[in-house]
Amino acid sequence: MRETNEKERLLLALFYCQNVPDSGEGQRQGLEKEYGGSLRLFPVPCSGRVEPQHLLRALEEFADAAYVITCPEGACRYFEGNLRARKRVERTRDLIAGIGLERERIGILALNAGSPKTLSEVAKDIMSVIGGLGFSPVFQGRGKGREGRKVI
Repeated sequence: MRETNEKERLLLALFYCQNVPDSGEGQRQGLEKEYGGSLRLFPVPCSGRVEPQHLLRALEEFADAAYVITCPEGACRYFEGNLRARKRVERTRDLIAGIGLERERIGILALNAGSPKTLSEVAKDIMSVIGGLGFSPVFQGRGKGREGRKVI
């Protein structure tokens, strides 16, 4: 298997509820270090705070995919934040499909209340899912390829 360098790896923007197990600042920094430049983490007080514009902006400026991780359904401390997030992600998936991008570039994952996964485990699962997508055509359309990404 061929090794990939930094510029050849897919980049994932991951927005996550701060109530996800093992999602403190230390774990976030460790994950970003482990994945190098291929994972950017954005903690939010509640996944219901993530708007379609956040996901679209990530795809426009730097990410090959953008995902939201929510607390288990029915366990949101703000009552329906995770349900609101699901609706917003679905609406955003419809938008990107309308312009010709794969719906899978935007996603959401609700944790299971019975056996919650850590942020690290969920990030690994999502990275394996998006591996089949390939690089975003958004940056290739700019004539700059991967170098067309903004540094954040």
